[in-house]
Amino acid sequence: MTIVEMDWAEIVAKQFEEPERAYPTPGALAQALDPRTVQTPMMDLLDRTLVEALGRRGSNGAGPRIIIATPPQEGKSQRIARWFPLWAMLQDKDLRVAIASYEANVARRWGRAIRGDVIAHPSLGIKVRQDVSAQNEWELEGHTGGVFTAGVGGALTGRPVDLMIIDDPVKDREQADSETYRERAWDWWTDTASTRLSPGAPVILVMTRWHPDDLAGRLLKQGGWELISIPAQAESENDPLGRKVGEFLDSTRRRTQEQWEAIKAALGARTWSALYQQRPTPAEGLVFNQEWIDQGRRVTGQGSLVRCLVSIDPAAKSKKSSDETGIVVVGLDAKGEAWVLDDRSLRGTPQQWGMAAWGALFRWGANEIVVEDNQGGEMVKHVLDTTWVEAAKLHQVQAITPKVTQVTADKSKRIRAESVASLYEAGRVHHADDGTGRLSILESQMTSWTGDGASPDRMDALVHGLRALTIPRKTNTGRGTRTR
Repeated sequence: MTIVEMDWAEIVAKQFEEPERAYPTPGALAQALDPRTVQTPMMDLLDRTLVEALGRRGSNGAGPRIIIATPPQEGKSQRIARWFPLWAMLQDKDLRVAIASYEANVARRWGRAIRGDVIAHPSLGIKVRQDVSAQNEWELEGHTGGVFTAGVGGALTGRPVDLMIIDDPVKDREQADSETYRERAWDWWTDTASTRLSPGAPVILVMTRWHPDDLAGRLLKQGGWELISIPAQAESENDPLGRKVGEFLDSTRRRTQEQWEAIKAALGARTWSALYQQRPTPAEGLVFNQEWIDQGRRVTGQGSLVRCLVSIDPAAKSKKSSDETGIVVVGLDAKGEAWVLDDRSLRGTPQQWGMAAWGALFRWGANEIVVEDNQGGEMVKHVLDTTWVEAAKLHQVQAITPKVTQVTADKSKRIRAESVASLYEAGRVHHADDGTGRLSILESQMTSWTGDGASPDRMDALVHGLRALTIPRKTNTGRGTRTR
């Protein structure tokens, strides 16, 4: 072949190649490779958010952390978990992408889809390495970039991540309502996923909201996360898409207003509010209101307290794997206003929660413990008596066991909680606002409980403590003996 023939062949080949960086957004890439792609104002917003997130990727500190919440079946996962990683790797072929979902199989499907796009479109200018080409783990030929997938709870050990996509970490209502599963998802993020991020790596969490205490809810309370929340029906003048109040989403599935109305009518209020409006619990179903808590936040006024106590709601079973034991510190100031100071709740043995309760008492200078008497009252008293001996030695004090007040719950959980909620509404309860976030899980439990079913342990401890401070009632009081 002559040099002229070679030049001619190269020219012809280049005419069939798409120029590098020809796609300004993930949506543009999706429309070019899949003619079925529907672009709507919501998708335009997602594209802008994703492009900006990758552009903010840096080498120092934490990269952008973004939560995107939209109604189900509107193409958010396709855009964010499929087209965005592919588009991002076209910008940086050494980009190492991790995709996680509620199950490993679901995440693996995205790895397979992106790999298929690379193979089906050689004009993109990237190839999959033949020796590292599994659906759940593959790399680009000649580069360090590629995709690894895992289920929430799965391992990411030994894999540095330059871009993390968490797509739908919750499968369904059953998982969302399970405190055990919510804890599992949170532990996976804190102990596994977040530790694999390279400096400046963006993290995109995309999900439909199910529960106020879901992964998105906890991350928002933690702080440092941006939220893009798109309801199916506009609710305020500040709608992210600029819609009028009451206007439905321009659907990628071409849903009409009548179809949206039919969906809304067919679903219960809780499901519509959570899944479609990104408000995980209807406001009218809550006992505690987030606004009441936020308006009552104050810098800790420990010095002005006239009374301080530790309230305990013991777990029903004395196993480390059982429910949590609620341990909450509350106080009363000279004006008769209550303070919520600390949450030392834990899942542990009686020895562990007993020591934690006494530790809270010493930390805050409390002089009383309040504990529910309805279940295992004598056992609880015994735990406190025995652990006091060890706690007193640890803190080098010689004193009788502080006052232990055993309270009997003579009303329903909802009625007890509502009596405390009224104090919040009246502005008579203040949450310590010291920037530590130590009350965030307690607050999540408070603002997610609708008054039905089992009440959370931390919230129960809070209710017992605040009622003991503010509502006179019959109690059983005991004191221990002097320690040696």
